[in-house]
Amino acid sequence: MEQDIEESAGEAGAGEDLAAVTTGIVGLFREYYGRGPTRAKTYLLDDRYVVCVLRNTMTTVERTLAPSDPDLVIRVRLTFQEAMADSFIGVVQQTLGRRVLTYHSQMTLEPDLGFEFFLLDER
Repeated sequence: MEQDIEESAGEAGAGEDLAAVTTGIVGLFREYYGRGPTRAKTYLLDDRYVVCVLRNTMTTVERTLAPSDPDLVIRVRLTFQEAMADSFIGVVQQTLGRRVLTYHSQMTLEPDLGFEFFLLDER
């Protein structure tokens, strides 16, 4: 499936930076999961909150296991996301030039969505 990367300029002039955040996050998924989400979009809210919404993120293994053990799929994914936190934070800090104070990852199985949340320091 072709990658559809979008951007959202929640603040004036932020569109290119947000598209770069999206590209970086999708790149990490491709590198570490063997595939990236089919769609992704990053938002900047109140100049402090970065939210990356990812669609169709599950691997073949996760899609196979999800109907019989959804909690296992979520637990494994979120454990791995925690292990990868520094890489995800690094993409945002390097791209936006601001420190990330905290990061949280979440996913849903139906629909298949991933959410990467970042809280930036104040300017």
